[in-house]
Amino acid sequence: MATIYYTGSSLDGFLATPDHDLSWLTSRDIDPEGPMHYDGFVRDVGALVMGATTYQWVLDHLDEELGGQWPYEQPTWVLTHRDFGRPPGDVTFTDAPVADVHRAAREAAGERNVWLVGGGDLVGQFFDAQLLDEVWVQFAPVTLGAGAPLLPRRVELELLEVARNRDFVCARYAVATDGGG
Repeated sequence: MATIYYTGSSLDGFLATPDHDLSWLTSRDIDPEGPMHYDGFVRDVGALVMGATTYQWVLDHLDEELGGQWPYEQPTWVLTHRDFGRPPGDVTFTDAPVADVHRAAREAAGERNVWLVGGGDLVGQFFDAQLLDEVWVQFAPVTLGAGAPLLPRRVELELLEVARNRDFVCARYAVATDGGG
């Protein structure tokens, strides 16, 4: 069981444009049966953790891109100070320390992985608390020049796997425990 940051990114390291647009990512060709694709990844996920901005993006796109339904069966924690009202699924809003949230998510996940959905700053907090095991990134063939950074910290990684999935270069990294190199 691992705690994994799984995400898409522009080649220049951004998750979204400055106005939180992801059309540059969702319009790309990817094989749902291909290497490191979401469908294969999410089968091994037992719990999710996301930040308030990511949660708001999911809410804003429930109808147009997600078929009107909360897309996750797994219990989900949203780190936030905002009041979002009643959640659409098995969602817990919290402002608890990441170590406490991680402990609850790991317990709920059982033998499966915990997925840090995003954003980058939330994942950085898990890294700072030494609770991040792997980073999986699907790099889209586009540069954005600005936006939400992939991971706004220095994080040393060890490349474990790389593959091409149609338009994407997919990479899986372990968080280096020896300082990198």
